Amino acid sequence: MKRAIILVLAMAALGGAAASAEGVSTATRPVNVVTVGCDQIIGTAKTGHDAGYRVVLGVVSAPPAALPGVVHVPEFSPFPYWRKAGMVIRASRKPVTVSVPKAWRRRVRIGWGNPASPASVVRFAACPSPRTWNGYAGGFFLRAHSACVPLAFAVGGRRATLRFGLGQHC
Repeated sequence: MKRAIILVLAMAALGGAAASAEGVSTATRPVNVVTVGCDQIIGTAKTGHDAGYRVVLGVVSAPPAALPGVVHVPEFSPFPYWRKAGMVIRASRKPVTVSVPKAWRRRVRIGWGNPASPASVVRFAACPSPRTWNGYAGGFFLRAHSACVPLAFAVGGRRATLRFGLGQHC
């Protein structure tokens, strides 16, 4: 009897999932969001201004504006070009979101953490610790060898956009 009830409940759940999937428009694709946890920190820094990095919104240390050295990695297809560029986030109690604008999502993906999974949106979990900047490995995945890519940064209710010249100047 228990087995029959479990089977009926499982079939109902599958049917509900199928029905809700049919109701989703194929014109609206879900946004690929990756959350990077505190366990993905690869190092710390005392400041957010090292190596030409730019501090945005007071809590993000973003890579420099010009990033030459894009490499071809066929295994990353359909985004076979890669530019390594770490991201540094000030330790705080607020998560940080970095996103590719909708108009660019067919041309670029971003990824930080280990592994750096290609995504349209990367959310860095809040990692509170005293007076430190947390470093994350990762970078940009591109369809073409170069691009002038905008990224949107959000912390709390504040937002800012920075451009990154990947293999070219913006």
